[in-house]
Amino acid sequence: MASYLITGASRGIGLATARTLASKPASEVSVIFAAARTQTDDLKRLVAQSPGRVHHVSMDVENKDSIQTAVATVESVLLGKGLDVLINNAGIMPSTRGGIENISTTLGSITMAPRFALFPVPAYKVSKAALNMLTVQYAQSFADQGFTFLAISPGWVKTDLGGERADITAEQSVKGLLDIIVPATQEDNGKFFNIRVPGWEQAEGLNQYDGAVVPW
Repeated sequence: MASYLITGASRGIGLATARTLASKPASEVSVIFAAARTQTDDLKRLVAQSPGRVHHVSMDVENKDSIQTAVATVESVLLGKGLDVLINNAGIMPSTRGGIENISTTLGSITMAPRFALFPVPAYKVSKAALNMLTVQYAQSFADQGFTFLAISPGWVKTDLGGERADITAEQSVKGLLDIIVPATQEDNGKFFNIRVPGWEQAEGLNQYDGAVVPW
């Protein structure tokens, strides 16, 4: 049984991840902490449908006091057992005891920059490149403590942010994410993965979702 905390869980990929995890048996997923500044109606429904298993944790990742309060809330539920998996879908949080998955993007790959030259969003690209380096630094710093840090590109997803013209649904993206996260071991520590979506491995155009390790 694994415990999960997902940041940015009020909508989009974060909410879809919480929903997918909640659909799994308790023998695989014991508790899900859906962290968000406020609860959307969809998140409220998910919490109500999974009493005692899905918990909304009020948290602003830009506010240190808010993060500390959220940590105390999680600790009170886990009763000292420690959190198994942290999925950073919104910003960066302090380390947990198990695996940390940072949601990145292939737009943050320096090697792949020429491919995405037609998308002039430098601030976004730089922030994701920095996230990738931070993932590597954490992977190196905490390797001897048994942590596994991953950066994962979730694809271009049909959410409020991605828009309806995007490639894949949130459900397809989440399946690809969890297919990487669940079996990950320390041999994967510090790697940057692309998700795999059946039928998209050799798709024409800019984006392919083949499950490969992404070059930095």
